[in-house]
Amino acid sequence: MSKASSLRGSVSVTGVLLHLLPAVLLFTLFAAVGILHVTSRVMVVDMGYRLSRAEAESRSLTRENDRLKLELATLKAPGRLERVAREQLGMAMPAGSAVVSLSADAPSRASASASAPAEKPGVRVAGRGGAAR
Repeated sequence: MSKASSLRGSVSVTGVLLHLLPAVLLFTLFAAVGILHVTSRVMVVDMGYRLSRAEAESRSLTRENDRLKLELATLKAPGRLERVAREQLGMAMPAGSAVVSLSADAPSRASASASAPAEKPGVRVAGRGGAAR
């Protein structure tokens, strides 16, 4: 028994810690890897939710844009503009003699007045068969 009691006495706290140190380090390593893995998975799931919300917002904005394009096309329709001009603004189609068109090759104002002050070359009045005024 003296031998067994001498073995118990030789066991020290430092010796026990040295034997447990590899197990503690291994446990700490596994815990760190586990925490990093869980953290990365949580970040991936969070990014998935953010992406889903961004895609839903994109679809919503695309539908709104399409709706606004349709509304703009409706508002710019010639028939609607003519109706608004007549009903709300009190406008009417001009008489045939009131429409004047200028040709693209009309000379400038200064050269036209110097060459023939009484004539207006390139000016036609609607309803007169395109004759010069």
